[in-house]
Amino acid sequence: MLYIFDLGNVIVDIDFKRVLGVWSNLSGVPLATLSERFTMGKPFELHERGEISDEEFASQLCEEMGLTLSFEQFEAGWQAIFIGQRDEVLEIMRRLRKEGNRVVVLSNTNALHCRYWPQQYPKVSESADRVYLSQELGMRKPEVDIYRHVLQQEGVDPQHTIFFDDNYDNIIGAEALGINTVHVVDKTVIPDYFGAN
Repeated sequence: MLYIFDLGNVIVDIDFKRVLGVWSNLSGVPLATLSERFTMGKPFELHERGEISDEEFASQLCEEMGLTLSFEQFEAGWQAIFIGQRDEVLEIMRRLRKEGNRVVVLSNTNALHCRYWPQQYPKVSESADRVYLSQELGMRKPEVDIYRHVLQQEGVDPQHTIFFDDNYDNIIGAEALGINTVHVVDKTVIPDYFGAN
């Protein structure tokens, strides 16, 4: 079997409110205002496909949100998104590999975050056979091509694949190819899934 795990809120807990909190403190713009203005729009998609630089992304997002921040201040907030790893999921990933399965990570991420999380959470890469990142592939979930690419690289059919993601749009994208999916709505989903299997 091929097991595909998303990163954010599947293996590593993330929270965008923490990002906005840092930006609010650094800029003096009220958190409520930033929360209203913050959207995962076009700059996000371009950045996650590696189509714009970190600096361009920071500039576009600050402009959208009416923020005046240096790039260093922007990055300080951006990296505050990470809370901690889910050790129980990493343990399951390692166990699956020992049992002879392929285990990979498929994440919509960006160059800026990849300066941080691989160093902060080295066990993520150690627990997987391979890590597929949107900005390196020039594609992002829920685009069908990104799932197709992983299946081709791994040489596995959709029916022998299980995909875990917290974003329902990404789940639908994978199901369009016939991949088995598990929607990770909280921390109990993955341990419960493997406890019952």
